[in-house]
Amino acid sequence: MCNFACIVKPLAYISLPFIILRSIASNSPTGRYYWRLTVFLGTLVVASTWGVVVAVGMTLIGRRNDVNYIVARTFYAVASYALDITVEVEGEEHLQTRPAVMVANHQSMLDILYLGRMFPQKAAIMAKRELQWTPLGPWMFMSGAVFIDRGNSSKARASLEAAGEKIKSKRISLMMYPEGTRHCQEEPSLLPFKKGAFHMAAQAGIPIIPVVCENYWRIYHKGVFDTGTIKLRVLPPISTVGLTVADVSELAARHKNQMRSNNLRRNSSLPWQKKRIYR
Repeated sequence: MCNFACIVKPLAYISLPFIILRSIASNSPTGRYYWRLTVFLGTLVVASTWGVVVAVGMTLIGRRNDVNYIVARTFYAVASYALDITVEVEGEEHLQTRPAVMVANHQSMLDILYLGRMFPQKAAIMAKRELQWTPLGPWMFMSGAVFIDRGNSSKARASLEAAGEKIKSKRISLMMYPEGTRHCQEEPSLLPFKKGAFHMAAQAGIPIIPVVCENYWRIYHKGVFDTGTIKLRVLPPISTVGLTVADVSELAARHKNQMRSNNLRRNSSLPWQKKRIYR
């Protein structure tokens, strides 16, 4: 009987905060937001822990570059079910182009969910150095993530140059956010693009694959965390063969315009621009 109590009591104490949060969530919009946020972050912690195990195992069998694919799909399967959020991808066949630099718009931490759905095999992530110290850090490091010190331009350029040669020689893809930081607001827009991804692609002669996620303000922003479907569009790869550093500014501008015109604007004729949901 004592052994049973020793097991049950700790479980009860651990589960108590979740029970309280779940109860609050059922009666309060704010409680719902924090409950769903807790579920999302909890799932992320579990996936990153699982990612360490996967990274070790995949490295031992020589498939380190597939770690992100396996962990991403696992996270998406669990998180999409727990949160009742589905990601639909159009143009997924373009992700089979390798090597390539995938560039996407960056709205919030919920972008991790669409990455979980679309992340291809033989691909890595480029991230700011600070992410090394988050729950994602260990498996990102072991899965070949490229960390950039954005506070040191010379180190950042060196990292980008090395990354370009790496993905070209290993024939893998790299995911980047050219906006450089998250930008979520009700009316869709893009921040100015940083040119690192385009410099790297042009120098290495690697195609760029634009990835456009619809504006999901209706589903997630501060104080709101709802259910629904998020649409993602992968555009055809654009060649950079023959381009030089002098072409980078025009290349970045062209990609930004293309991403903006591909359904970042509200348009009632598009299937994913449904009724707005306000707080």
